[in-house]
Amino acid sequence: MARKKRKKKSGKKNTLAYNILGIFGKNPYKTFNYKQVAAALGVKDKTSKDLVDKIMIDLAGAGEILETRKGKYKLNPEKLDDFAGKRYITGIVDMMQTGKAYIVSDEIGEDVFISANNTYHALNKDKVKVLLFPQRKGRKTEGQIVEVIERKKKQYVGTIEISHHYAFVIPDHKSTHVDIFIPENKQKDAKNGQKVICKITDWPEHAKNPFGEVIHVLGKPGEHNVEMESILAEYEFPLGFPKHLEDEAAKINVGIPKSEIRKRKDFRDVLTLTIDPKDAKDFDDALSLRKLENGNYEVGIHIADVSHYVKPDSIIDKEALSRATSIYLVDRVIPMLPEKLSNMLCSLRPREEKLCFSAVFELDEKAKVIKQWFGKTIINSDKRFNYEEVQEILEKGKGELSEELITLNKLAKTLRSARFKKGAINFKSQEVRFDLDDEGNPLSIYIKEQKDSNKLIEEFMLLANRKVAELIGKKKPKEKAKTFVYRIHDQPTPEKLSTFVEFVNKLGYKLNLNNQRSLAKSFNQLFEQVAGKGEEHMIETIAIRTMAKAEYSTDNIGHYGLAFSYYTHFTSPIRRYPDLMVHRLLERYLDGKDSANKTEYEDKCIHSSEMERKAQEAERDSVKYKQAEYLLDKIGQEFEALISGVSKWGVYAEIIGNKCEGMIRLKDLEDDFYYLDEDNYRVIGQRYGYTYKLGDQIRIRVKKIDLSRKQMDFELA
Repeated sequence: MARKKRKKKSGKKNTLAYNILGIFGKNPYKTFNYKQVAAALGVKDKTSKDLVDKIMIDLAGAGEILETRKGKYKLNPEKLDDFAGKRYITGIVDMMQTGKAYIVSDEIGEDVFISANNTYHALNKDKVKVLLFPQRKGRKTEGQIVEVIERKKKQYVGTIEISHHYAFVIPDHKSTHVDIFIPENKQKDAKNGQKVICKITDWPEHAKNPFGEVIHVLGKPGEHNVEMESILAEYEFPLGFPKHLEDEAAKINVGIPKSEIRKRKDFRDVLTLTIDPKDAKDFDDALSLRKLENGNYEVGIHIADVSHYVKPDSIIDKEALSRATSIYLVDRVIPMLPEKLSNMLCSLRPREEKLCFSAVFELDEKAKVIKQWFGKTIINSDKRFNYEEVQEILEKGKGELSEELITLNKLAKTLRSARFKKGAINFKSQEVRFDLDDEGNPLSIYIKEQKDSNKLIEEFMLLANRKVAELIGKKKPKEKAKTFVYRIHDQPTPEKLSTFVEFVNKLGYKLNLNNQRSLAKSFNQLFEQVAGKGEEHMIETIAIRTMAKAEYSTDNIGHYGLAFSYYTHFTSPIRRYPDLMVHRLLERYLDGKDSANKTEYEDKCIHSSEMERKAQEAERDSVKYKQAEYLLDKIGQEFEALISGVSKWGVYAEIIGNKCEGMIRLKDLEDDFYYLDEDNYRVIGQRYGYTYKLGDQIRIRVKKIDLSRKQMDFELA
């Protein structure tokens, strides 16, 4: 399939600036106005033309170009050498399995191609210095890596192959394109064929392979625990907590002093409940409900007060920051906090007094917020529900606390409806879940559906997150903004949107780009139209890729997908470090203290965003591995599937019901010679013209499973 485009942090503006400078660089003595530059770039809409005009003014202000007369510019002669001589950039390596690479850099408007013989000693995600080759007309930008500035990964997971006095570790991850040479005295008693963790110790100038040493032996490939630990180690997540940290957690006092209770608003006599997955142990949020005399409802969103127990710069806090998030693999959770905190002290278990940080709202019948209060509380949860129990009560209209649950659901639906009217996009993602036996082997696969019980909790968490962000973020005129942690989501670039529109148009769907609200409505209609169809997964996946990635930042730009001007993460401090930061900042400002150090918090935001992405990749790998393992004893069996993608190598098919995706290689389609019609997302037989296109339902046979690569190969039945 086509290579994924990477988001540039600098966004459209930086890309345009680079392209604009390129036009001046190619014509260093010619003057241009913004309309001429826009025409040269192929920009036609007024918004983008205005952006070109603004960037040219900025470039003139930075001394890159000179204004010769009103509205006319030419290249600054002092910058001529930048275009005539050697030019270097720094960037991040995106390594291909073949050994070729692309460089993602904020300094240039496109990815730079690096051929396999020009990658020097770089590995995936390394920060490198690149010499750009002179641009050839009609060719992609190319270069050569000349220096590895920073090695990204500290350890690599793979299978060791021992031969006499030396060995090689064959890395699991396909982005690590070279094997690692291990001398005899650096093998740590590993046996041939075992999974190991190793580190690179040296890479001699003229050596083809890096040198390394084994630092941990994981065990036999294919064993459940070995494979799950391999995934964690691949992303450099710890396999457990060090003893000194567990000992520190054990010292924390479990009792709640009366002096602490007196400082807090008491909700112990207010009906309070938790709703979580049935296998959850860390209950970090609870809801309280009471009807007020004026007919309105008071809804309390009570969040575990982790900041009461985890103090800044303590060893537990430093470990939590390092991890930044809990990791949820198929069969286990690797918590951000030690178990005494995550599953005991901070978990809002029923019929136990717990300390919380709460957001309490008075809502009318239309779910409009009449009053709000934020502060420290003490609660005693009356009941622990799982989602399935609540769903049954909502559907039948009867059961324990049915009246209260139906009221909460009605308010949540009203909040949800208002959110979509304001332009929120209903991104749909299906979670693949597994039934495992005692050894961790997958017995069955099912898709977790988002039902009203899930949406009920989601809406109140969104409300709390939004209102906390508004409380701190909204400032009066001339008032200086306080440092805060926001959950931000940038709007998609016009280029990405137009590419997506073109893609769905070819599949027979339409999108309205007039404004955010009409675009959001179009997206939501599209997701409804593709539900259950072969192209559903691909359209949803590309829709998400079209959007910017949500991340943490102290600079608020709002949340595009949710259509919120202010948004944060306040509701899960047990499993997300940014939420813990938000709790500390909120308490600080409620106490009337001055603004926190912005640089310190921004650094933590960047780290948290990066760790979140790594956790998501690890979680996806664990799902992919278990899907491959599930099909391991089903080789030769047939299943109904939908074509989910096409490439020059083959057709991707996703089995209906369990979402196991594999490839049918074109060379295995023996009735004809098939070629890719990339523009129309199909492959066509050259002789007979038979086509397989995105969304077609087919019957497949499981041909081959490669567990080590998490790869499933199918053939047509």
